[in-house]
Amino acid sequence: MVYHMVMARREVLVQLDDELVARLDHLAKRTGVSRSELLRRGARAILEADEWAQADKRLIEGYTNYPPDPVLLETSRRLAAETAPEW
Repeated sequence: MVYHMVMARREVLVQLDDELVARLDHLAKRTGVSRSELLRRGARAILEADEWAQADKRLIEGYTNYPPDPVLLETSRRLAAETAPEW
C-alpha cells in the first residue's frame, strides 16, 4: 500500500537556462506533472545515485581490506559450474 504524505517544503531559488526550462516544461506537459515535481524527482535521483555509489565504494573497500578466502572462491566456482543451466 502506498501512502502519500505531505511534507513541509522549502522554496529554493534555482537558476536554469532557457533551453533547460523549455525542455522541463515540455516534459512536464507530456507527463502531466509540474516542473517543480520533475525537479524534485531529479534531486531524489541524484541523491539516490550518490547513495548507491557510496555503498559500492564501501563494498569495494571491504573486499580490498578483507579479500575473500581463495578456497571459498574456488568452491563457489565449482558449484556454479556444476549447477549452471545449459542455454
